[in-house]
Amino acid sequence: MLVKDRQNGIRNSGADLADLMAIYEANYIRIKQLVPDIADMPLQHRMSIVQNALDLHLQLIDRSRYTLTLKLTYVFHDQDGEFLAPDMLVRLYLDARVAEVLRCGRLRGRRDAEYDRNRRHYELPDKWRMNRFLQKWLGYCLRQGHRFGTDEANMPAFDDLLTRIKDCPTC
Repeated sequence: MLVKDRQNGIRNSGADLADLMAIYEANYIRIKQLVPDIADMPLQHRMSIVQNALDLHLQLIDRSRYTLTLKLTYVFHDQDGEFLAPDMLVRLYLDARVAEVLRCGRLRGRRDAEYDRNRRHYELPDKWRMNRFLQKWLGYCLRQGHRFGTDEANMPAFDDLLTRIKDCPTC
């Protein structure tokens, strides 16, 4: 429940910094469940394919000693072409074992992300809302069976990829 404080106009979701940090920790745990070997993963695009679910795309964007930055998204197609949604950029802090949403571009046709913490200062309720969304989405992906691993168990065979590309009218 959002309440507007009449004295200073600040919106309060009832969440405090401890709640936000708990969500960051839960996001880290879920990402580690989704990608157990993420610390050793190469900087490349990967895709998890699960029957009767959207293909989940993951790309490790940056790696440093204490952080990893990754992109998670689905790819949708319509009459205007392809678009990414929710198109989330997430930073994992390996030493603190937390993960935070850096950017989430969810609106089609917009060049800039709707939520981008590097371009704008967000209040606690905004950070809580975006990171809670990531927490729920990661849980949903895990329940569907999405996983990224070294065994590539959920990756399609090369012949299956060729068939999908051949059957795709826009490819």
